[in-house]
Amino acid sequence: MSQPNNPQNSDDSALSMAVLQLVTSYRISQSIYVVAKLGIADLLKKGSKTSEELANITDSHPLSLYRVMRVLASIGIFAEDSKGRFELTPLATYLQTDIVNSMRASAIIRSEEVYRKPWGHLLHSVKTGETAFQHVYNMELFDYLAQNPETAKLFDGAMTGYSTTIIDALLAAYDFSSIHQLVDIGGGQGSLIAAILKKYPTMQGILFDQESVLEGAKPLLETFGVADRCQLIAGNFFESIPDGADAYIMKNIIHDWDDKRAITILNNCRNAMAKNAKLLLVEAVIFPGNEPSIAKLLDLEMMVLTGGQERTEAQHQELFQAAGLQLTKIMNTTSWQNIIEAIRL
Repeated sequence: MSQPNNPQNSDDSALSMAVLQLVTSYRISQSIYVVAKLGIADLLKKGSKTSEELANITDSHPLSLYRVMRVLASIGIFAEDSKGRFELTPLATYLQTDIVNSMRASAIIRSEEVYRKPWGHLLHSVKTGETAFQHVYNMELFDYLAQNPETAKLFDGAMTGYSTTIIDALLAAYDFSSIHQLVDIGGGQGSLIAAILKKYPTMQGILFDQESVLEGAKPLLETFGVADRCQLIAGNFFESIPDGADAYIMKNIIHDWDDKRAITILNNCRNAMAKNAKLLLVEAVIFPGNEPSIAKLLDLEMMVLTGGQERTEAQHQELFQAAGLQLTKIMNTTSWQNIIEAIRL
């Protein structure tokens, strides 16, 4: 005699499969890495191609490449037609190289050994409180990048692609019109300050970063038409910061560092700020509750790679107070990043 279906058993099965999907999600990220590394999205710009054609161009094994492409097509990255030809989809578009908001560099570096190996030691961080990257490579991430220029170039490309996804949201959320001179601290190749200066044509800017980083900033500033209004100053924000400006901005800088070093940076900002100047941090604030949050995942990345962290509002307040600053407001944007405004005490 057959047994009736057990709803609880059915629910258990669905839940266990949901856990299995999460556990095995690395299969998707590794597949995306393969096509990003091979530049498949760039090869499909001008039209669809078979896996055999793509394999010939990329010196790959046709059937193996097809099997990877088939998986990605099943989740909306690429699409396969009835003749076995693959084409771009809206998702696959962002794996192209020369496109605004490109995620290609990010897809590559996050599956390269330099990222993947430390994540394999997440348990070490949880057990010891130490940074997994330091444990694996016996140096900090930024020291490693300084010694490995090719990896640093890929890292910078990933960060630039990351940045451009949120700049429009920042410009829409915050009114910079009262600012005459803005200093972008640790601003990399200048994508943020270039966009701000372009929107506010009377503003003067300073891009402050290490000399090796600033070398790549001039072409971008010229492309935006703001090179004549943006001074490049090389330095180290652990030592000093250009003074005299009426506003300072840092995007995803403080989260890289532990509290002690974060306070050092913030204290240097305070020392540089005029009496009525503002400090703007662009960070992913962690809010209470169990809702999914990119900030919570990024917090783990900081634990693994840099020893920093994403912080709550209370934790930001504590950092500011220790550096002689006062948090005045936290603003939401349409992206996953927030704008945190502070003034001198």
